Amino acid sequence: MADVIDLANDHADYLLQLALERRQRPASAVSAQFCEDCDEPIPLLRQQTIVGCETCVSCQGLRERRR
Repeated sequence: MADVIDLANDHADYLLQLALERRQRPASAVSAQFCEDCDEPIPLLRQQTIVGCETCVSCQGLRERRR
């Protein structure tokens, strides 16, 4: 009986992992070239790494501290 339960748990875990992977894929949002808060250029590496970013690192840090 434990084997059937283990298989069911493994299958459920597999399906959960698939759902999480699909959810984590960002939409095809385009990153801003200039920060929405300070109008400074956002480095290309940040634009490519953080898909859909709207702020520079400094301004994003300020936003997160305010929350």
